[in-house]
Amino acid sequence: MYGVLALQGAFAAHRRRLAELGISSREVRTPADLAAVEALVMPGGESTTMSNLLGSSGLFDPLAERLAAGMPTFGTCAGMILLADKVLDGRADQRSFGVLDVTVRRNGWGRQLDSFETELDVTGFDGPFHGVFIRAPRVEAVGPDVDVLAFHGDDPVLVAQGALLAAAFHPELTPDPRLHERFVELVGSAAPETEEV
Repeated sequence: MYGVLALQGAFAAHRRRLAELGISSREVRTPADLAAVEALVMPGGESTTMSNLLGSSGLFDPLAERLAAGMPTFGTCAGMILLADKVLDGRADQRSFGVLDVTVRRNGWGRQLDSFETELDVTGFDGPFHGVFIRAPRVEAVGPDVDVLAFHGDDPVLVAQGALLAAAFHPELTPDPRLHERFVELVGSAAPETEEV
């Protein structure tokens, strides 16, 4: 079962995109919800609000444990910020999980009025992917184990590391399912193989 973090942000759009791919999902708001899923989408929204809600809901610590154990996770926009190792321009009380070896700057492309859309060349895709950037984080550094799958100019905007996929933009706001398909493939490849008896 897939989960979509549903504390705030565009979680419903992610669930619709997964449903279009034939993937059932549930909204994750409590530790019990989290315990029932094997993979998670962390949507866009307001990262400081999401950080606070993760704390008040009791989700932060169990989610940190699941991420450290390698749970496949797809973070978009604020979700990328929450996964990042270092967050620049965050509030003092803002927490991230520190599992993705990137440094991101909150609202690094500017405020709401500076939001933009552009075509992105994504590694492995046979055509461009339409990127919707809304108060997007800017990736300022990536670690040696991070694969950059797409750039905007010289800036990484789509990255992968192990069982993690993270986008600075909002793939759920386009009709293109290819990034969610890639996450589904990632979940499949991360699943433990069962031994034959």
